[in-house]
Amino acid sequence: MFPDAMNAVEIAAPGDADQLQMTRRPVPVPRHDEILIRVAYAGVNRPDVLQRQGSYAPPPDASDLPGLEASGEIVGMGAGVTRWKKGETVCALLPGGGYAEYVACHADHALRVPAGLSLREAACLPETAFTVWSNVVTRGGLRGGERFLVHGGTSGIGMMAIQIARALGARVFATAGSDRKCAAIESLGATAINYRNEDFTKRLAPEGGADLILDMVGGSYIPRNIKALANDGRLVMIAFLEGPKVELNFAQVMVKRLTVTGSTLRPQSDVAKAEIAEALRKQLWPLIVGGAVKVSIDSEFALDAAAEAHRRMESSDHIGKIVLKVAGG
Repeated sequence: MFPDAMNAVEIAAPGDADQLQMTRRPVPVPRHDEILIRVAYAGVNRPDVLQRQGSYAPPPDASDLPGLEASGEIVGMGAGVTRWKKGETVCALLPGGGYAEYVACHADHALRVPAGLSLREAACLPETAFTVWSNVVTRGGLRGGERFLVHGGTSGIGMMAIQIARALGARVFATAGSDRKCAAIESLGATAINYRNEDFTKRLAPEGGADLILDMVGGSYIPRNIKALANDGRLVMIAFLEGPKVELNFAQVMVKRLTVTGSTLRPQSDVAKAEIAEALRKQLWPLIVGGAVKVSIDSEFALDAAAEAHRRMESSDHIGKIVLKVAGG
């Protein structure tokens, strides 16, 4: 059995990290096709920061609490759930609500914790793995032998993208803003580009350009990405830290036969997310179990220190994932 109320972190009002405050909330009741998870760890992601700032609202039927991924034990199930049993440990992609002791999510958006991984490591997987796989492999179509460039190479997304691309046989380049971060990129087998003293377009030019670029920066990077792409290259946008609006000469897109695309994960349908989860189970989870793809954790904070976790995220000093410890895991 589980209690009627739980500890959680809510956004008191749009604003800085101090707006994250502990509260008491009713334990969610799993709806049809949902499971209820007793949360051990919750991942901290950039969209959580954007939601806290008031620029990334949750879907209408989702929890208003931040938190898009978590790991823990299944303690309840709604009608229609047949693939899970109480007591199983999972990690799950969430529409929200991860910064809490209990969270409900669609049963098909949960995955078993990969063999050999702790709940702490597993909490770092869903948001990152769903995003990278769907954008780099499915949408971006990365193939072995291609040249792949990812910006923000030491973010959770970046480090996951580097490892997946390497596992697929691609040549990987990644940007970062310090020697320490570049060293972390090189340790994963990628070529690091320090954007503070090197132009990534010039670095890629002798290579023939990048076949695929994954960008979360936007702004001034967009026209430079177009320049850095090889003929028939693909640019996939997943965020806009510098903003989404820029002047662009589309003649370059035509002449080089480029594909410019992108996606966001949270608004996608339950069916689409379930399809991504199944692809991860079949194709990425074996790479994790085999050690080809590993979880990189920067730091851990207690649930009641979520504000500190957000400040760490916003400092951009982190290398890898930031997690909140909610319960023993």
